[in-house]
Amino acid sequence: MIAIPAVDIRDGSCVQLVGGSYDAERIRIPDPAGVARAWTDAGFTRLHVVDLDAATGRGSNERIVRELIGLSDILVQVGGGVRGEDAIERLLSDGAEYVVVGTRAIEDPEWLHGIAAQYPGEIIVAADVRERRVVTHGWAKLQHRDIFDVIDELNDSPLAGVLVTAVHKEGQLRGTDLFLMDDVAERSESPVIASGGITTMNDLRALAERGIAGAVIGMALYTGTLDARAVAGEFSA
Repeated sequence: MIAIPAVDIRDGSCVQLVGGSYDAERIRIPDPAGVARAWTDAGFTRLHVVDLDAATGRGSNERIVRELIGLSDILVQVGGGVRGEDAIERLLSDGAEYVVVGTRAIEDPEWLHGIAAQYPGEIIVAADVRERRVVTHGWAKLQHRDIFDVIDELNDSPLAGVLVTAVHKEGQLRGTDLFLMDDVAERSESPVIASGGITTMNDLRALAERGIAGAVIGMALYTGTLDARAVAGEFSA
């Protein structure tokens, strides 16, 4: 399993939110590129970059995202407001290893199947979950379908992975939703990347034991609750 630091961009800064709420911002660092370089120096080999303003239709941090993609010696998966083929093509051309699509992928399965076929192994679908119900539009809209209905649909597409975020655990440093991740890993035919609430090395080891392919980590790294070098050393592939 590979550990992947989250670099969430809002108003030009690197931030961390609590519980999926834009009103509950706990961490703000005005130098996203410096943050990314710090994670690289600690030994991480992949970053998870999200433009939160683009995801919610509040703006764009395209210049910063492009700068992060351009950092040497690290792979970058990028998401946030990606709802069209032009954006996917631009991010891949800029050097992103994977493009993360969320809202449109969940709401328009036919569109997703088409782009996954066009870019096989390069698309990651972000499925944000609150108590097993999928949420979209930057965590603002609760869908009627549960995560397992969505996973069944995603199994028809040649994806690089499915990123499942336990939004109800996000940023709270109380552990992840292992039952959710276990069930999703069993159901999904694509690699599963877990996110939300990861707090300890035991959380990471438990996810690895359940067959999770990757873990996106935010608050625990930014607060020093998890030792970055220890995490990168143990979970590098």
